[in-house]
This record gives sequence, C-alpha cells and structure tokens, in this order.
Amino acid sequence: MDGFSLPRIHPAGWPFIGVFIAAAILLALFSDSLGVLGAIAAAWCIFFFRDPDRVPPEAPNVVVSPADGVVQAIAEAPPPPELGMGEAPRPRVSIFLNIFDVHVNRVPASGVITRTAYRPGKFVNASFDKASESNERMAISMRTGWGHELAFVQIAGLIARRIECGLEEGQTVRIGERFGIIRFGSRMDVYLPPGYRLLARKGQRAVGGETIIAEAIAGPGA
Repeated sequence: MDGFSLPRIHPAGWPFIGVFIAAAILLALFSDSLGVLGAIAAAWCIFFFRDPDRVPPEAPNVVVSPADGVVQAIAEAPPPPELGMGEAPRPRVSIFLNIFDVHVNRVPASGVITRTAYRPGKFVNASFDKASESNERMAISMRTGWGHELAFVQIAGLIARRIECGLEEGQTVRIGERFGIIRFGSRMDVYLPPGYRLLARKGQRAVGGETIIAEAIAGPGA
C-alpha cells in the first residue's frame, strides 16, 4: 500500500518482539484462537516499543515533558538526595505512563548532564505519590543552557522491571533528544529550578519532547 511504513522501533524492543512473535507462532500450531491471541499480544509489543519522531520547540528557555503520558501530580518536593541538589523543595511535575503510551524518554531541556545516580527500590504503582520516593529510579541532573539546575527522574512502576538510560556525566544534550526507555508502565518526574513559570496542569496529556511544561522567567545564569 502506498504511503504505508512500519513504525520506528526502539532497539530495546526487538528481543521482546522476537519472543512474542515466536510465542504467537507456537500457539497457532495448537489452536487458531490461541494463535489470534498470540498475534494480538505480538502487535501490542510492537506498539509498545514504537519510537516516533518528535519536533521540540525552538525556544531556548523552556522545559518539555520527558515522556508521553498524563500529568499525574504537581507538588513541591526536594530532588532525590543522591543528586546532591539540597533539601529545598522545588516544583515537581510527575508524568504517568500507562502500558499504551510511548515509553521512549526524552531530554527536557538543552544543556550539560552533571550527574546520574541509580537507586534500587520497590515497584509500587507509579501513579501513587510514594513512587517518587520508594520505587527503583534513575535520577539525572543537568545544567541548562541558561545556567539553571534541573533534575529529571525515570521511575519504575508496578510492572516495570527495567530502566535504561544512555546519559553520561559531562554529556552535552539537546532538548527533545532520546535518552532512554522504561518498560512496561512507569513514571517520570521533573524538578524545576527557581524562576520558572509552570505551564503544565494536573490531568493534562503530555507529548514527550514537544509539550512545554515550564518556561524560565529569569535571564541566563539567574
């Protein structure tokens, strides 16, 4: 069919897709109905690991959502202690990803990665507030191009058992750039610096790499 193309798949998904397809074929040998169920599961697996292109905003002073999903909560909270950013509360935007959302994660602003810190933890439902403190996570801090300190955190969920992060300390990144993935069902938190105007709203659906969740109202280096 003219104009039809397969979706881009994140490399982390191919082993799972292969297993799902093999399982569907085996199930079809036993029963047509089981084969149909296997095919549906394989199609969902392909859908889960899709990795669409995104067009980030060109404004230099904005923060975008690092993931597709719903803004689950907006609260004041200190950043993860392993990042060494102090105990002062900051505005925290939490985005919940269900199993049907794109799970490829994107850098929320342009700048330089200053620290990455993995912490093991529990696997409670990522929609619960306590997930930010209790669950397994990968925390990242960065210095934005405007000289502000920003943090974002990949958080495992109830059925998520793997966090992948390709960022390194000292790495220069661009807003909307792909950097990792969480499977399957998860949460991402963004801790905003002082001097930013919050644009996200609770219950809003965000698109990773595109939806602006905050903008700086202070000048560079402020």
